[in-house]
Amino acid sequence: MTQLATTADWIAVDWGTSNMRAWAMGADNTVLVHGESPKGMGQLSPPEFEPALLEVVENWLDPEKVTPVIACGMVGARQGWVEAEYATTPTAPIAARPTRAPATDRRIDVFILPGVSQSSPPDVMRGEETQIAGYIAAHHGSSIICLPGTHSKWVEIADGRIARFRTAMTGEVFALLAEKSVLRHSVSTGGWSDDGFAAGVTVGLGEPDILTQLFSIRAASLLDGASAQMSRSRLSGLLIGAELAGTRDYWRGTTVALIGASALSTLYQTALELAGASARQFDAQDMTLAGLCAARSAMEDTQ
Repeated sequence: MTQLATTADWIAVDWGTSNMRAWAMGADNTVLVHGESPKGMGQLSPPEFEPALLEVVENWLDPEKVTPVIACGMVGARQGWVEAEYATTPTAPIAARPTRAPATDRRIDVFILPGVSQSSPPDVMRGEETQIAGYIAAHHGSSIICLPGTHSKWVEIADGRIARFRTAMTGEVFALLAEKSVLRHSVSTGGWSDDGFAAGVTVGLGEPDILTQLFSIRAASLLDGASAQMSRSRLSGLLIGAELAGTRDYWRGTTVALIGASALSTLYQTALELAGASARQFDAQDMTLAGLCAARSAMEDTQ
């Protein structure tokens, strides 16, 4: 946690399942100082959110005024501090009114941004909509956005609105298979093989029988001596390739905007290029901050 003395005009917060990041913001939306905490939504009960927030931001508060705090992410989930509503597609990324959290400290007024839902097929997002808002505010380009992660999102933008989206549990499935399944005996926890990844992507793109292909990773390590690095890379490529096969209607014939961690976005860019598509990368933190600033400006306009 950063302990620099400063006074925030307002505070931006990205509160996910595993951790929380916060920024003290100036009146001109410049970042004054940054702090973070490992106390993500998944570790907290509702009464514990406010103390966790104050641990990071208390030094930024002016005791003589109320400082707005604008938060996005899983803090607004049903299991979070307070459930924030969903805006339903088609929708602007941040369309519904933010939900006020039940903070008791008089120095803060906490607003949680809404998520986005889709009725057919059923789908939801929390946090990604803020990154999408940041992308729309800062860029004019691809109408297709991919947000790689534990649950990757594929999003179509039309006239500045989320027209439709789809979620793939690729990252979570990878972790489960690599850590909990029989494949844990074959994959490494480090090292990488570009050839193994490319081979996995190629198979995932064209092979509908992914379940047998998954077990072939174990068999190859036993019979052919495939290295742990090769097996891990092939597993990643196979799952990402299968994800791309299921989302062709999103990325075919266009340039995809990738918003996520650099290393993972690079894997998706490589996979898209192997599939004959192109992609550009954008920093997830930059897009989150841009989206939170856009939400702040929208709230000021309605006051």
